[in-house]
Amino acid sequence: MPVVSRFLGIIIAMYWDDHAPPHFHAKYAEYEITVNIRTGVVEGKFPKRALRHVLEWYEIHREELIENWELCQNDESPKSIEPLE
Repeated sequence: MPVVSRFLGIIIAMYWDDHAPPHFHAKYAEYEITVNIRTGVVEGKFPKRALRHVLEWYEIHREELIENWELCQNDESPKSIEPLE
């Protein structure tokens, strides 16, 4: 599980052989969600405050996430993305 960012106890990851549509995984304690990179649709459960942080980070780094998805689909390591400050 390539971790692309960590902030505020949240881990953001992408998998090399993951299925479409393009998405990333976010984990926080026992919670886990996936976020569709193209639409922002969230699947799973997350505390409201942590979800707001993930969605804010997603809006800032959407283009980098698309690039990382393409890298993963080509069996290449995704690049690290700056954490939310």
